[in-house]
Amino acid sequence: MKGQNKLFIFIIVALVIGVIMGGVVHTQYPESSEGFAKNIKLLGTIFIRLVQMIIAPLVFTTLVVGIAKMSDLKMIGRVGTKAMLWFITASLVSLTIGLIFVNWLEPGRVMQLPKPAADAAGDMVANSQGLSLEEFVKHIIPKSLFEAFATNEVLQIVVFSIMFGVALANMGEEYTKPIVRALDICAHAILKMVGYIMWFAPLGVLGAIAAVVATNGFDIFKVYAIYLRDFFFALAVLWLVLCVVGYMILGNRLFELLRRIKEPLLIAFSTTSSEAVFPKLVEELERFGCNNRIVSFILPLGYSFNLDGSMMYMTFAAIFIAQIYGIDMTLGQQVIMLLVLMLTSKGIAGVPRASLVIIVATCTMFGIPPEGIALILPIDHFCDMGRSMTNVLGNALATSAVSKWEGQLENHGGDM
Repeated sequence: MKGQNKLFIFIIVALVIGVIMGGVVHTQYPESSEGFAKNIKLLGTIFIRLVQMIIAPLVFTTLVVGIAKMSDLKMIGRVGTKAMLWFITASLVSLTIGLIFVNWLEPGRVMQLPKPAADAAGDMVANSQGLSLEEFVKHIIPKSLFEAFATNEVLQIVVFSIMFGVALANMGEEYTKPIVRALDICAHAILKMVGYIMWFAPLGVLGAIAAVVATNGFDIFKVYAIYLRDFFFALAVLWLVLCVVGYMILGNRLFELLRRIKEPLLIAFSTTSSEAVFPKLVEELERFGCNNRIVSFILPLGYSFNLDGSMMYMTFAAIFIAQIYGIDMTLGQQVIMLLVLMLTSKGIAGVPRASLVIIVATCTMFGIPPEGIALILPIDHFCDMGRSMTNVLGNALATSAVSKWEGQLENHGGDM
């Protein structure tokens, strides 16, 4: 049995145990529910702090490496520019669709939870509650990289990472290759740590669910049903938008492309990882007629910069958590959040549940309790199936579109 499937089963088992424990306390020992909830939530706190521990190094290493490797754009010229324009536009559209639908459907308003008290290490969470455009501008530039790392100030880390990555990209590959390779190794090691930390997720789920059921009863399952319904509805709209744009560019060949990539789409759906289908996707896109040089450049870049499903999910999940804790965010704050996610999501590969790290970081920045991530973990696997499949579709369309714009899309298959 694969690790991700085992983890999913453990999370479901933890969910059931948590429901039983919380249900027993809620019905049989109501006078002890508050004390029980306070103690059992420590399991969730452990998991959240483990996630928060790796946010700063993960954002720094992945963003620097992603930008430094973009020195290839100088050699490829027009192709790179067109690819980045597609990636940026698709990212903004995906994030905006998530923002619109979570505000319209309001899945988090079904049940209200009390906002957790800020812990000793969470002063930044409390202070960032009043984050405005003025505060955003004032705090965007770090006084010290080490201070930004120590306080998990993601925006400041992003600013430094972009400048550092651009500097490396303009110093020549031969000169900077050792440091880029070292940071790339660090990034992969940290992503490996994400996998390890996710094995603590069942404990976090057990603690969060048991505490919620003990104090609020069984209303949480109504929330889950509505959350999944609304998310997949928003995802269907994103698919419609992507397919309409794809049809405008490819015409009737869009349907041929969808037939070609149906197997990668199903694999991504079942494994919850868009990276798992990378080799097969390369093969199918070349058979579809995309130029193999364009495929070999755009597809790896797309896996870092064009994760449409993951980005839509990040705005959806972050605002959902704010809603369930009764936190009202202004339009300005939500637009700033969208721009923050636009930057911080770059460089995060299609690793299962890696986007949860970015959601935790964003919630922390905007004064939204990061503990809320443990509430959606039991159903995150199902959401991950949909967003991984969407990531594959987005990257296949991007590669095909750029090939068509460059006049490099053959009608009967390209070079293998």
